[in-house]
Amino acid sequence: MILIELLPSALYAALALWLMRPVTDEAAARTGSASRLALALTLLIHALVLSRQIFPDGQMRFGAGDALAIMTWLALLFYWLESLSTRLDGLHMLALPAAAVGAAIPVIWPGRHDIGNAGNLLFRAHFVMAMTAYSLFTLAALHAMLMSAVERNLHRGRLVRLLDNMPPLLVMEGLLFRLITVAFILLSATLITGIAFSEQVFGTPLAFSHKTVFAIAAWVVFGTLLAGRHFRGWRGRIALRWTLGGFFVLLLAYIGTHFVLEIVLGRS
Repeated sequence: MILIELLPSALYAALALWLMRPVTDEAAARTGSASRLALALTLLIHALVLSRQIFPDGQMRFGAGDALAIMTWLALLFYWLESLSTRLDGLHMLALPAAAVGAAIPVIWPGRHDIGNAGNLLFRAHFVMAMTAYSLFTLAALHAMLMSAVERNLHRGRLVRLLDNMPPLLVMEGLLFRLITVAFILLSATLITGIAFSEQVFGTPLAFSHKTVFAIAAWVVFGTLLAGRHFRGWRGRIALRWTLGGFFVLLLAYIGTHFVLEIVLGRS
């Protein structure tokens, strides 16, 4: 059982080591195609393992380690989809080692708790969309910080070796806004399903807990950022600041005692 759960981590690590090996320009194209196929298979295996860990015997059990594993899985899935049209070797080299660690955390840190209302399909949809939106916004924040590091190094006239193979900043900026757009849509759906679930179970459409207030505030921040991008052409540092600001607000909705009680322990 433990060996099966550690298989995705081992595959991510092996793929990272394989991509680190030096290749000639002629072999680069073949390596790219083979690595995309290998990563797709690894992502599928990891998804099956996550499903087995979180939904054992028709129940729903969840822990902080699962949240980190899901976040790294979504990061690689997003970069894999983008790599079908754009070369993202440098991003893969950063994401794969992180995914190897993230996939192993649920085994190293196996604490899970039963999630209340898990039999309710509306709640399951709400929970999955919330975790996906949160994970993608986290990835967007990390991506924004990586862009900031690349920009600072470019202004100094040199790149550190770790950032040497990063895609152009314009490509990375396009990735950032596609990430935020998908996450914003999911956050909107999360708020809608949360209202519907609250109405169904508690008879009131919205409970103004600290989590709800900060989630709505984050929705406003990211909505403003996307509107500013569309109508005012926001980009560069202003976009990075709004991204990190929105993530900080969203973080306030999920951290602390309420996060542990309501998400990890599944208590109201």
